[in-house]
Amino acid sequence: MTTKAELVTAIAEKAGINKNQAKDALEAFIEAVTDSLKSGQDVRLVGFGTFKAVTRAAGTARNPRTGETVNRPASKTARFQVGEGLKSSLNS
Repeated sequence: MTTKAELVTAIAEKAGINKNQAKDALEAFIEAVTDSLKSGQDVRLVGFGTFKAVTRAAGTARNPRTGETVNRPASKTARFQVGEGLKSSLNS
């Protein structure tokens, strides 16, 4: 697994910028994606993939410790759909 710090280092090296600039760029990217998803917009990066906000329906769940059935409210979550370019790169 790559950590945020390792990703910042990789971005800095590949872009030829210092780590502080890379960290700022990564944080700006994360904030921009989050803001877009909150407003209901997908984020499409052609060749990489698409971030989507999806709504999970309410339902029931079971507490594994007690076996008790509980109601789970509807909620929003993020999904990532891999793009063809990334998929091809991973399989080559």
